[in-house]
Amino acid sequence: MARPILARLALVSAMAAGLAGPARAALDIGDPAPRFTANAALGGKTFRYSLADALAKGPVVVYFFPAADSSDCSIEAHAFAEAIDQFAALGASVIGVSADDIDTLAKFSVKSCQSRFPVASDESKTVINGFDALMQTRPDFANRLSYVIAPNGTVAYYYQNLNPDKHVERMLNAVKALARPAASR
Repeated sequence: MARPILARLALVSAMAAGLAGPARAALDIGDPAPRFTANAALGGKTFRYSLADALAKGPVVVYFFPAADSSDCSIEAHAFAEAIDQFAALGASVIGVSADDIDTLAKFSVKSCQSRFPVASDESKTVINGFDALMQTRPDFANRLSYVIAPNGTVAYYYQNLNPDKHVERMLNAVKALARPAASR
């Protein structure tokens, strides 16, 4: 009788710590990232974004967010904008992706992203599904999930948490680790 209770307590503790439940991305470290092109906005101007073109220049942080102009998504976008020079110094670029329409994201790219990095529209959720970033409890939205994609097109790191506070820090640390020569790792 004590074992089932202990097992339940361990599961509850793990869930509270974020170690159990649907917090695992389908794309694991080393998996190939889906290549995509999408309508994107930067500084209010729209263009066609290509992950393959971005990867030719260095690592790419692809971060998914639920909805432009929501409080937490604005906080996260602002944090990425503030850190964009640190990513650029490491040769990395950043792209945000949501299911919002391109007109909404064009405004968001100026207001919350401070015209520092692009955000892509994925109304069809093709990219979101390809990266297993669909929010299971609210399937009209992307989950808050961030990936570092290495220049060779594979997943180098990922982090999933609805709280926006640690995404930038974790992505920056992952890009720094990727930039270190293999001998010093």
